Amino acid sequence: MPNSGKRMANKLSNGNGNRGLSNGNGHKIEEPLNFASRLIASVPHGRKGKHNSIVAKIMADLERLDMETAILVPLDGMNGEKIANVRSALNRATKQKGLAVSTSTDDKYFYVWRTQGNNSSQATAASDRS
Repeated sequence: MPNSGKRMANKLSNGNGNRGLSNGNGHKIEEPLNFASRLIASVPHGRKGKHNSIVAKIMADLERLDMETAILVPLDGMNGEKIANVRSALNRATKQKGLAVSTSTDDKYFYVWRTQGNNSSQATAASDRS
């Protein structure tokens, strides 16, 4: 409403992307935040995703077994989780730890074993392709 006699609050930018309100006298009025805030130092920097429990168990077993042994994770014990999602979560965890692994599946098990080097990250069983 132009010329209504009342000053409307104008949005101002303070240069860093934050926006505030002006009361017309050049004084900035802070808008309330939409969310709570916290110092970065007190924020956890890890990720505990949906598959953290199963991946942590697999990783613990991998570290204890020798290179010639595969872990057999029963597919019926995955509580309906898709094998692709568990494999992706495992891939992220092994890359973070610098551990080279290969995986495979059949009708009953998800197999995981350690491998030499970084270039053999994951193998796919013929049953995975069909």
